[in-house]
Amino acid sequence: MEVINGIESLPKFNKPVITTGTFDGIHIGHQKILNRTIERAKAIHGESVLVTFHPHPRLVLFPEDNDLRLLNTLEEKKELLSELGLDFLLIIPFDGAFSRMKARDYVEVFLKKSLNAHTLIVGYDHHFGRNREGDFGLLESLSTELSFDLEEIPAQDIDQIKVSSTKIRQALLQGDVKTAAEFLTYPYSIHGKVEYGDGRGSGMGFPTANINLSDERKLIPANGVYAAMVNASRGQFKAMVNIGIRPTFEYNPERKVEVHLFDFKANLYGENLTVRFIEKMRDEMPFSGPEALKQQLRKDSDEAKTILKSYA
Repeated sequence: MEVINGIESLPKFNKPVITTGTFDGIHIGHQKILNRTIERAKAIHGESVLVTFHPHPRLVLFPEDNDLRLLNTLEEKKELLSELGLDFLLIIPFDGAFSRMKARDYVEVFLKKSLNAHTLIVGYDHHFGRNREGDFGLLESLSTELSFDLEEIPAQDIDQIKVSSTKIRQALLQGDVKTAAEFLTYPYSIHGKVEYGDGRGSGMGFPTANINLSDERKLIPANGVYAAMVNASRGQFKAMVNIGIRPTFEYNPERKVEVHLFDFKANLYGENLTVRFIEKMRDEMPFSGPEALKQQLRKDSDEAKTILKSYA
């Protein structure tokens, strides 16, 4: 997959079959649209193109809204898309000027004149342009006028999946990483660099790597203890993860992501880790002291190893 940033140096696409959207999460519904785009491009010996936007349009349209948390960083999105077999990923810088583009101009100037769209693939109830004024009816009328093919993924094809990025976010905020994985078709993950902690885990026999996330907008699942798989420079490891404020010790409202790798003793400081959440085991809770917490950690460790037994 070739990644193109902006429209300043576009290649001359060969019969491009185009779909557009933010595609946060690349979940099963997104995959249906993308797979159809790839399939249609192959059928006409053309090229499949996803036009996506960065930053997320909501961050530009509602700058005071700090609640949006993303399922994918841009780098994660690129990696997931490359695995699908897409030919081109075109990343459009989303700003105020682009958001004010009229729906007709978006199709006529951007999709047709700039990208030379041969075919557009859209999900049902697709809206676009300034104030989301464009719809499928407008696309139908313009497809004849501007000479491009048009295909809408039927409502029943998407409805039967019953999935959306919002539903996935809601599941993760409840700690339901198993449901999120079913919707995504892959375990939800976070990525970040290991930073120094206070060393309490090592003192109890469960040293942890404290993760500083690479993107502050990335959604962190609900507080609790999870079984997880972790990718590091030395390979893949089974692990348990604590997310929360560590209530057994002094009060600190800042949430931490602490990862304990099983059967691993090397120094991880400064290394980048990818944590894939497999199952939540329990909520975060206060204990009477370090010894009581240590006993619980042993139970958590045994449970996590049982959950992860089938993972290589």
